Amino acid sequence: MNKPLPDFWAVIPAAGFGIRMAADRPKQYLQLGERTILEHSLECFLDHPGLKGLVISLAVDDPYWQNLPCANDLRILRTAGGVERSGSVLNALLQLNALGVSDDNWVLVHDAVRPNLSRDDLNKLLAQLANDPVGGFLAVPARDTLKRVDKYGRVIETLDRSLIWQAYTPQMFRLGALCRALTNCLVSGVLISDEASAIEWSGQAQRLIEGRSDNIKVTRPEDLDWLRLCLANRG
Repeated sequence: MNKPLPDFWAVIPAAGFGIRMAADRPKQYLQLGERTILEHSLECFLDHPGLKGLVISLAVDDPYWQNLPCANDLRILRTAGGVERSGSVLNALLQLNALGVSDDNWVLVHDAVRPNLSRDDLNKLLAQLANDPVGGFLAVPARDTLKRVDKYGRVIETLDRSLIWQAYTPQMFRLGALCRALTNCLVSGVLISDEASAIEWSGQAQRLIEGRSDNIKVTRPEDLDWLRLCLANRG
């Protein structure tokens, strides 16, 4: 018999703009089929029975969120985004603290522009990390040859790709541990690109859970074109 999956809280940092998309609005509000990228990114969590609640970090002057149907979902709490991703996530965690959420609750942080997360991958992450002392995240092993270059774009060395993984989201950690790790990084002036980096900097070894490679983050226009094609093929 399969063990029940743990309940969890979700955090979505969605205060960024994404200048590489060269769009007229933040990329999370671009259309992907009949809905926005952000709505697709939220769907996998809002449809999951283990969700206890979701906090989304938005720009203070965000004019788009209020026009989405999910903005009226009572399970979704809004908080102010920070200048960087780490600040947006920390603000969301502090909101959970203010609600009295226990430090040992699981929190899943997911990119606002990663709209193709599958339920199978989400369940796999929850199942394999349910009793883990630290937590971890979805990841994909590197497929291509990887080069390290200098500041002039000249190749220095070829890396052993068997040791390299791409970090995806969701990233799943305990509320208290993640809040402390992010706070310490901010106080110490340590720049981090994701929550796993903060946990790593705090000296904790997290687990990689292999996920699907199509759980991509929309960064460039061609990413959105590819997702639109996938959606059309499913339809």
